[in-house]
Amino acid sequence: MLALTVQLTCPAAAQWKDWDYDLDQEKKPWSEMQMQLPLYPKPDNLLKFDLGSNTSNQFYIDAASISVGEDKVVRYTLVVKTGGGATNVSFEGIRCETAELRVYAFGHANAQWSRARDGNWRPIVYREVNGHHNTLYRSFMCTQTRNREAGNVKGIIAALKRGDTVLGAP
Repeated sequence: MLALTVQLTCPAAAQWKDWDYDLDQEKKPWSEMQMQLPLYPKPDNLLKFDLGSNTSNQFYIDAASISVGEDKVVRYTLVVKTGGGATNVSFEGIRCETAELRVYAFGHANAQWSRARDGNWRPIVYREVNGHHNTLYRSFMCTQTRNREAGNVKGIIAALKRGDTVLGAP
């Protein structure tokens, strides 16, 4: 009878072995916090980052606009000056945990913002030309730790100023 009891309780014990751990590790579903559009970027606040020779565009981040929200999204204003003389301004966010990007708004020459029509999260993919989002994700905005977390504002600004593309843990 004792052997039968041990056989019956072992599968049950195995089933419940990690129950407390799993319960303690439950995570709330991610939800994005409300964000506000930043002030329009000023030339004095722009930090240039380099993508190499694959593009004639110049890429800048407005240092004053960088934030890391409670939702762990790194938000920033991107300024792209094209080889043809045009300037494109966008307010964006990167979710480091999922390697996703969202464009919230576009800037206009009159220093006003308009909301992006397609403001959905989308995967950050590598591109040979104009791979600035991948560079921001991998080199500046997110830590290079195993779990890819959002960096902190001070570290992000320091890495952009140095241009060394190395960002440690927050």
